[in-house]
Amino acid sequence: MPEFDIDHFKKTWQEQQVQPKYDSAEIEGMLNKSSRNYVKYILGISAVEFLVILALNLYYLFRGDDSDSVMNVLSKLGVTSSAGLEHSFNNLYLALKVVSLAITAFFVFLFYRNYSKIHVESNLKKLILQIIKFKKTVNLFILANIILMVLFMVVLGAFTLWVISQQNIHLDHPTLIGFYVGFGVMMVLSVVLIWIYYRVVYGIILKRLGKNLMELEKIERQQS
Repeated sequence: MPEFDIDHFKKTWQEQQVQPKYDSAEIEGMLNKSSRNYVKYILGISAVEFLVILALNLYYLFRGDDSDSVMNVLSKLGVTSSAGLEHSFNNLYLALKVVSLAITAFFVFLFYRNYSKIHVESNLKKLILQIIKFKKTVNLFILANIILMVLFMVVLGAFTLWVISQQNIHLDHPTLIGFYVGFGVMMVLSVVLIWIYYRVVYGIILKRLGKNLMELEKIERQQS
């Protein structure tokens, strides 16, 4: 994290017995540089996420046993495994992985573009607009990942029900209730875990970026 802390800086400034040696323009420049660093950290984290997802996808692609866990669940529901069924699932799973990679890569590109637009020499109003836009992009990225997880779960659930219907399998009431409850718990748990991850990893940086934004807005009001 950047060493520049606006709260500590202001406190130290106020405690000085001599005339402050920093004017609003210098503080603005420090806030600008600090904000650019926070954006760079989020860019780096998102790039690492993309590389990790890519590495995992390549690993499972060459390993070739993506369908094992799902097929085990289906077999417990009475589904008969076949080469055609595994092929259909593998195609579906590949499509989901491609969508996940595409979305992550798209946001990495957006983060980089936003980072490249934040310059130390930018005027104050432009800088504030750039930071606001970047925060909105990060929030959209978090929302997109949560929606993507829900979509994955819904697609896999729909695929399971489709296979059961195709094989004319009739589940008794307790089994069907157990399936829906288990599916719902998995979906909620997955969404909560994703939300906690982004809240911790991105939330800390966004909070500090938000402090910088408030200080920049104060300077702009003072100058107007």
